[in-house]
Amino acid sequence: MSSDTDSNAPIIGVDIGGTKIAARRVNRNAETTGSAWLPTRAADGFDVSLAQVWSAIGQLLTADVQAIGICAPGPLNSKTGVILNPPNLPGWRDVPLAKMAAEKFGVPVTLENDCNAAALAEARYGAGRGHAIVFYAAIGTGIGSGIVIDGNLYRGAHDAAGEAGHVTVDYRSAVICTCGAPGCIEALASGAAIERDSSAPGTHVDELAAWLGSIVSLLDPGIIVLGGGVLGGHVRAPLLSRLRELVPHRTVNPCASQIPIVEPQLGALSGVIGAAMIARGNQ
Repeated sequence: MSSDTDSNAPIIGVDIGGTKIAARRVNRNAETTGSAWLPTRAADGFDVSLAQVWSAIGQLLTADVQAIGICAPGPLNSKTGVILNPPNLPGWRDVPLAKMAAEKFGVPVTLENDCNAAALAEARYGAGRGHAIVFYAAIGTGIGSGIVIDGNLYRGAHDAAGEAGHVTVDYRSAVICTCGAPGCIEALASGAAIERDSSAPGTHVDELAAWLGSIVSLLDPGIIVLGGGVLGGHVRAPLLSRLRELVPHRTVNPCASQIPIVEPQLGALSGVIGAAMIARGNQ
C-alpha cells in the first residue's frame, strides 16, 4: 500500500537494522520530530525483534500520522511489502511486513530497501541535491547501494537494480561472497572484510577505487555519496581523500576527476527520511 497526499501531515519513517531500529516523524520538507531508537535484538529471534519494531512505531504514532514508511536490509520485495530473508535478521523469512504494520496501526505502509531509501533522501535533500545522477553506497558490515536518476530511484527491469556491493572486482579471488560469487566488493572491502584482513588495510582502498572506477565508467554519476559505519570517525576524511585521488585512474571516463566523492549530509537519518518520503507517495 502507498500514500499520495499534498498535505504536510507527518509520516513515520522507520529504519530497521541488524543492531538498531530508528524512527522519526517526518514532514513534507524532510524535517524530523520525535525520536525512537531501540536495539533490534535480532539474536533473540523474530518475535522479539518484531516487537521492537512495533514499539518504535508506537512511540511516535499519533492521530495525525498519515502513513508509515519502513526501510530494511534486503533481500525484500518493495512492491509486495515482503521481507524475504535478510542475513542479519534471523527468522525474518517471507514476512509481509507492510501488510502486518498496516493492519496493526491502521494507516498505509510502504517497505523499501534501506540503501534505496537512503539514496533517495540524499539525492533530494542531502549531499546529492542538484545532481541528476546520484550513486549512494553504505560501507558497513556489508556494502549496499542505491541509484537515483532525475530524482527517482532506478530499480531496473525486475526491481533488482542497485546491488553494487555484488559487483565482482576479482573473479579469481578465493574469497567467496555470501551471494555465492567470488570476489564481490562486499566480500573484499566491507567492514567484515577489513576486520578480517586488518594487516593489509591499503589493499581495501585499492579495491574500493577499482570498484568505484567501474561505477563511474558505467553510470557517469554527477556525485558519489559514501556512508556506512566503516567510514565513521577519523577514517572517513583520509579514505575519501585517497579515493578521490585513485578513482580517476580506474575508469575510462575523462571527467572522473570532476565527480565529487562525499560523505552523506543526512547521516544516520537518511534511511528514515527516505522511507518516509516513499510512504508519502513521492516515489
